[in-house]
Amino acid sequence: MAKNKSKKIKVILVRGMAGKREKDKKVLQGLGLKKINQVVEHVPSPNILGMIRKVQHLVKVEGE
Repeated sequence: MAKNKSKKIKVILVRGMAGKREKDKKVLQGLGLKKINQVVEHVPSPNILGMIRKVQHLVKVEGE
């Protein structure tokens, strides 16, 4: 059987959450980011890509 290899993207929090809007904080929490320089991997679904776009000023994305 062939394994289904789906590409993943790495999302890195590069700016802190202090002083940011509550909505941005909730989006980062939904992505699983809590600390600066924390890295999480996600499968690039439309939901995840939309969340990343909302906080693109706070994160860096690798592996697109």
